[in-house]
Amino acid sequence: MKAPVFDPQWFADLSASAQRPPLRPRVPLVWGREVLGSVEPDFLDPIAPRLAGLLQREASAQGLQWRVQGDATDALGQVALALRAAQIASVAQQWRNEQLAVWSAQGMQLATVERGVVRPLGIATRAVHLVGRSQDGGYWVQQRALNKPNDPGLWDTLMGGMVSAADTLASALERETWEEAGLSLDRLQGLAQRGRIPLCKPSANDRAGYVVEQIDWFSATLVEGAQPTNMDGEVAQFLLLSPQQLLDKLQRNEFTTEAALILVAALRAG
Repeated sequence: MKAPVFDPQWFADLSASAQRPPLRPRVPLVWGREVLGSVEPDFLDPIAPRLAGLLQREASAQGLQWRVQGDATDALGQVALALRAAQIASVAQQWRNEQLAVWSAQGMQLATVERGVVRPLGIATRAVHLVGRSQDGGYWVQQRALNKPNDPGLWDTLMGGMVSAADTLASALERETWEEAGLSLDRLQGLAQRGRIPLCKPSANDRAGYVVEQIDWFSATLVEGAQPTNMDGEVAQFLLLSPQQLLDKLQRNEFTTEAALILVAALRAG
C-alpha cells in the first residue's frame, strides 16, 4: 500500500479529541506539595465529613483545592472506599481491586490507588498497546466487549491495557498480550517500542471523570500460523484487516481515540 492518505479534517478532529479540557471546572487534589490529580469542586463533599483528618477542602493562593493527609496510599484508599460506599455509580462500575501507581510530575511514584477512582480523581495513568501485524502485512485488531465500562463495542489495537502499580512496562506488555490476545511474547517477531501518546480528555462514561494518560505503544509481527484468542472475556472478536481496510474503518470512527492515533502512526510508519 502507498503512504496512507487521511482526510485532513478527520485527522484534525481526531488529534483534537485527544487533547480536550474538562467539561466542567476542576480543582487540584494535593498531598504535601504534590498535585496528585484533580476533582470537580464539590465531588468530594459527600464523603469529606467521614474522612476528617484525611481529607479536607482548603483555600490556596490559586483558589480552592482538596488535600489528602497522612500516608498518601492509605488516604487515597480511604477516599476510594468512601466513594464506593456512597454508591458513586462510576466508581462501583470501574472497581477492579487493582492498584495503579500515582506519580509525581518528575516521574517518582508517590502512592498507589484503586483503579476505579482514577478518572473521577483525575489521577494520571499509564497504559500499553500493541499493534499486531500478520506475515503478509495485515493488521490484527480487536472489538472491545459490549459489556466493558469504557468504549464498549468500539475497535482497538490488538492489545491495550493499563500498567498496574506492580508492573514494569515490560511485564504489563507481557501480561496484557496474553490476557487479551492469548499470545506469549515468543509468538511475536520484531517486537519494539514505537512511540508514546498522551491523552487529556473528559471521561466518556463518567460525568465527573477526566482522563490523563500516557500510552506507550509497541508493534510486532505474529509468527506464521499464530492467531489471537481472547483469554479474559474482554474482547468480542478479532479481525485481520488489510492496510486499506484499516484506513477505511479508522475514518468511519469505529476505533477508540487512542487506538486510532496509534494505528495512524503505525500506518504512516509502514
